[in-house]
This record gives sequence, C-alpha cells and structure tokens, in this order.
Amino acid sequence: MSQSPLILVTGATGYVGGRLVPRLLAAGCRVRCLARDPSRLQGRAWLDHVELAQGDVLQPDTLPAAMQGVSVVYYLVHSLGGGSDFPERDRLAARHCAEAARRSGVKRIIYLGGLGSPEADLSPHLRSRQETGAALREAGVPVTEFRAAVIVGSGSLSFEMIRYLTERLPVMICPKWVFTRIQPIAIRNVLDYLVAALGCPESIGRTVEIGGRDVLTYAGMMTGYARVRGLKRRLIAVPVLTPRLSSYWVHLVTPIPASIAQPLIKGLGNEVIVRKATALEMFPAIQCLDYETAVRLALEKMDTRRVESAWSDALTSSQGIRKPVALITSEGMIIERRQRKVAAPAEAVYRTFAGLGGDRGWLYMDWAWQLRGMVDRLFGGVGMRRGRRDPDRVRVGDSLDFWRVEQVEPGRLIRLRAEMKVPGRAWLEFEARADPDGGTLLGQTAFFEPKGLLGLIYWYGLYPVHRLIFTGLIQAIARQAGDRRHRA
Repeated sequence: MSQSPLILVTGATGYVGGRLVPRLLAAGCRVRCLARDPSRLQGRAWLDHVELAQGDVLQPDTLPAAMQGVSVVYYLVHSLGGGSDFPERDRLAARHCAEAARRSGVKRIIYLGGLGSPEADLSPHLRSRQETGAALREAGVPVTEFRAAVIVGSGSLSFEMIRYLTERLPVMICPKWVFTRIQPIAIRNVLDYLVAALGCPESIGRTVEIGGRDVLTYAGMMTGYARVRGLKRRLIAVPVLTPRLSSYWVHLVTPIPASIAQPLIKGLGNEVIVRKATALEMFPAIQCLDYETAVRLALEKMDTRRVESAWSDALTSSQGIRKPVALITSEGMIIERRQRKVAAPAEAVYRTFAGLGGDRGWLYMDWAWQLRGMVDRLFGGVGMRRGRRDPDRVRVGDSLDFWRVEQVEPGRLIRLRAEMKVPGRAWLEFEARADPDGGTLLGQTAFFEPKGLLGLIYWYGLYPVHRLIFTGLIQAIARQAGDRRHRA
C-alpha cells in the first residue's frame, strides 16, 4: 500500500488550523504542523499523531526542513493585531513560504483568505487577505484560495465579537456598518471545503468564494444570535461612529483588544458576499448551514463538556505555571486561577480539597459560605443543606452543598459545578500536581460564564468578596495539607 502524501499545516496553533488538523487525520492524511513554539500545541488530543516542525514563516531559513517531503501546504497564517504594518508582514511571510515550497517540490498550496470584491475600496485587512493570496502565487506553486467572510464558531474572532456585544448589551448603539450585507459561514463548512480540496483537482489554481446559506447584515447576525439565546435586544442606529471609536467600545465590552478590533471593524463597511457559484459547482456534496443553525452548534460546543478543553488550552497557553493569581477571559468564560506551592505530597493536598464542605465546612470564612447558602434558599435555590454523601470521598454526580461534582481524577483533580441561583454558570476546580522541584503545585480555579449584562454585574460586583474568600481558601488548603504531612 502506498503511503499517503504528507500535509504541512502552518498556523496549527490558530483557530482554523487547530481544528483542521484532526479533520485531516480523520481523512487518513499524514500531517506535519509548523509552529514558532511547538510547546503551544501541548494538550491537543491529536499531538501524538502528527509530526512537529519548529519554524517561522518570517524567517525563511527555518522553512526548508519543515517542507521536506511535503506534498501540500495549508497556509493559515496572518499577522492581524501585530501593528499597523501587518499587510506588509503578511505578504513577506507568504512569499517566504511559497518560495520554500517551490524549492522543496511542494505540489500545491491551499489558503484561506477573505471575501470582498477586488474592485471595491476594501479595508486594509480585507485587501491584505487577498494580497496574501497573490503573494503565495508568485513563486509558481499552484494555489487554491478559499475566500470567506465571518466564520461562525465558538472562539472565532468575528463571531466572538458579535456574541459578546449581543450578550452584554440589551440596547446597542449601532453605526452604519451594522447594515452592511455579509454571508457568514459555519466553521465546520469551512473545514469541509479545506479538506475536500485535497480530492478536487479542479480546485487547483482557482479562487473559490465560500459562504453559508444566508445573506444577512451584521444587525441581522446580532438579532439572530439573540433569538437563538432567547434574548431581547434593541438596536439603535446612529449616523456617526468611527471605526476607531467603535474599536474602543469593543475593547471595553469584549475581550478583543482595540488593536485587533479596529482593522476588523474597518472591514465591516465592505459588503462580503459570494458573487460566483464556483464552490457549488466544484463541491456539490457540501451542504452549508444556515446562520442560526451554525450559532446553535457553536453554542453547543460551549456547554460544560465542550468548554472543558478550551479552558485547559487557554490556561496552559496564556499563564505561566508559577503565576500566583491570574484573571483572564477566554471564549466567554471569566477565569480566575490561583496557584500555590505546598510543601506536602500531592496525595495530601488532594485529600484536603476532596474533603471540603459538608460538616467539615470550607476552611476559610465558613460563615460566608453559609450566608450564601441561606440567600440561595430564600430565592428558591438548593442552599447548603444537602451536605455531602461521604466526608472524605467524592465521585462524579455527588451533591456537595450547593455544588455538583462534575469531574474527579483521584489524587489529582476535582471540578465542582455550581447549582445555586446565579445569572450564568459557575465552576470551581482544584488540582494537585507534583512539582519537579519538590512538593506540590496546588491550583484553584473559578470559572464563570455570565449570562447577559446581569451576569457581568454579578461577577464584578461580588469580585472583592470572592477574591478575599478564594485567596483565604487556597491558603487554608495549603496549611491543612501541610499539617496532614506532619501527622502522617
């Protein structure tokens, strides 16, 4: 049996690249991932099934080794958010990659760019996406260029901006760009096209516009998202709101920084719809989703089971292992993580946090936990009366005061899901890991997914109290675990 061709995925640490790799593996491809820092791929379920190559498309001398033996390159790299000169860097990086591919005998490059009529006055961001495609073609390697607008999926930058704005603002002051027509596409359909291109020789050397089933406006995307979520939202149009002002507003309301929001928002004034039906002709088997179905599927990936992997990815990629306190936002989740080194074995630390609650209480400010339970009971919640099934052991599904045990890894980790009444969803996780330098790293992480503006008010209004309690709690766990060591 002949060996399948080797595929190189650039941008494997990014949003599309990270989702493309397992799809290629499922299709039977051999995959090599190019990354400036391969350690950022740690924790991916598919890591053991791919080859890793360290390299940077802006440093051409790092590319020949990565290209060796490669048949097809997926180019999924961009420099958005890296400064105002990102178009120049994107063109340079594309030229480096294409030239290395030519010298290594790569047969084709598959690239994901941006929709928009080339004859229109495109924004610098959209123009750059199309100029990047042109730069890839300069070396002579055949390029398949897919062009898409907003990609609908949990974690997608444009979709997350729409999601945050809609979730957090009951009334939205909207500039004229929200009435620009757009053709969003579900991430699963983008991946369908990218993978299908491998078996479609007709797509070689072609530019293919792809879009979902619906042509909407940005206002329509926001109201459609609100319908799926059961939210009532009102949009008020205003004649002037510059991209700069809009980007600062996005910066304040969402986790997206102004440096990234501004070039995106400038592009929202351009109509981005499919003008040629090439995709339907070349890939008739791909049935694209309508917008609201794509939204529902994206939100389903953010339920408890799906969000777990995103949490760990965000924590390991953005937090130093010894950072004592970190407050970040990722994929709609507010994450507050504390870490502390404990001079005790991991088993003693685990037993300490596994025994929290019930008659033993919460080690620090237990009266505050009891008061929270009383308030919850007053509002019809479960309160603290349920206690716990066993004073020392927990298992998945156990009730534990106003928590539910959601995950248990004996000797290492426990995750609790809040069942008290809150405007959103909340979790509390404890982890004990052996420190290579001796002792144990105790991790304590609070996760909160706010629902609407009320959820944000709840979190930040109570944050000073929560900060006091959670800081005291991790210190108390560390002390008691140390006492356990001395008693052992």
